[in-house]
Amino acid sequence: MVSQTIDVLKNELPLEQELVVLPEDVVTGLVLVDIINGFCTVGAGNLAPREPNTQISRTISESVSLARLFCDKKLPVMAFLDSHHPDKPEDPYPPHCIQGTDESNLVPALQWIQNETNVTIRRKDCYDGYLGSMEADGSNVFADWVKNNQIEAILVVGVCTDICVLDFVCSTLSVRNRGFLAPLKDVIVYSRACATFDVHLHIATNTKGALPHPQELMHHIGLYMAKERGAKIANEVLFGALK
Repeated sequence: MVSQTIDVLKNELPLEQELVVLPEDVVTGLVLVDIINGFCTVGAGNLAPREPNTQISRTISESVSLARLFCDKKLPVMAFLDSHHPDKPEDPYPPHCIQGTDESNLVPALQWIQNETNVTIRRKDCYDGYLGSMEADGSNVFADWVKNNQIEAILVVGVCTDICVLDFVCSTLSVRNRGFLAPLKDVIVYSRACATFDVHLHIATNTKGALPHPQELMHHIGLYMAKERGAKIANEVLFGALK
């Protein structure tokens, strides 16, 4: 039934993806959204996968490859890490990624980036990395990162496609459109390095407060809505010039 629904949805809401070439003469920043144990490592917490998941595993693998490439080129990288205060719940979700726990840390395959000089780590206590970058004095760590590095494009990857990735992309595009994120021009979401979670209908029905969340369906919707807001959706990313 779910697979039939997905087919119908994709026919009604077709998502055109593209090869995106990142020019060598333009500063592109890589944004890693919540690729942390609490969302990606099997059994790591309330919102972690209960068993190995192909979409999440691919996201980790693709993100590691991109991070290596960006670090080799000394291009700016920002990693958002979901990190919540224990007394501030994030409804409707159960407690997750609590500050000081391993849930809120990068997955093992990405922990090496913490030692790279071109990487900025930002712990956030909300879905949206842009809002989570706000400081008490009104400044914004993400906006400063864009300005200080003269970033003209960002490549966004991570978890969850339809929640934290989408919220960050929407806010960033809105702020860019208002002229507050110069010189940023392009926001690119790389679909093969994004993932969301999977909650089947029968599980949600028997779990208080849970909502059905079919993975492939919500992944498609997240990407579609990001494109609808003005993001480029890439299914392949290369550095260089088209020949």
